[in-house]
Amino acid sequence: MKVLILPDEQAAMQRAADIVARTVTATPDAVLGLATGGTMLPLYEALAQRHREDGLSFAKTTSFNLDEYIGLAPDHPCSYHSYMQEAFFRHVDIDPARAHLPKGDAPDPQAASLEYEALIAAAGGIDLQLLGIGQNGHIGFNEPTASLGSRTRVKTLTTSTRRANQRYFASFEDTPRYAITMGVATILASRACVLLATGEAKADAVLRMVEGPLSAACPASALQLHASATVILDEAAAGALTFTDYYENVHPGGRDSAFD
Repeated sequence: MKVLILPDEQAAMQRAADIVARTVTATPDAVLGLATGGTMLPLYEALAQRHREDGLSFAKTTSFNLDEYIGLAPDHPCSYHSYMQEAFFRHVDIDPARAHLPKGDAPDPQAASLEYEALIAAAGGIDLQLLGIGQNGHIGFNEPTASLGSRTRVKTLTTSTRRANQRYFASFEDTPRYAITMGVATILASRACVLLATGEAKADAVLRMVEGPLSAACPASALQLHASATVILDEAAAGALTFTDYYENVHPGGRDSAFD
């Protein structure tokens, strides 16, 4: 696991944008795994800016989002379909036919989950997976105790996750209880992944992910098994880590080492 510690949120976000841009430039038809949440908003804004100003193109890329709430139609303002459209898709040249999200309004969510997993496989798998991390250690909607061997499926959301997302809905009761999410094993099958975490509120989850035991209690800790996982942090999110001197020695200022 490569741990890059940047001075602040802006620097961390730009470092993540560099990796995405480098991937798409080197492999225009790359398959991207995309995430949602507040942490991703400035990242998508930065990528859209690079599209406008530097000609970064997503015209040949394929994307698969991590998750979607069950029961929300794509045009629901709180759906992740709407999030992605407003935050990223409408600002770049991605082909809508290549931009995939789980079908949260499918009549049979379990069947839709299997179809989504098969669609990822048919695309050749994910080249670069973007991730955030929840305060309870979840990645995607893989909540604590999620199977580390899981594939795309239906998950029941924890109360803490619903509380964290309540601000997007009229009330806690209106906040969805279920979602379709890529599984931990689906995420681990990506050829490379980048997890971006910023802010002091994520520090404990980051500690458990990077230096804690491999455990379903912190699903993000499964990234310890990934052959090419990059964790990008600001100093606040890295604040609880024990081996920061070593991370800084290997990647001073969050830069690549001589062997990257």
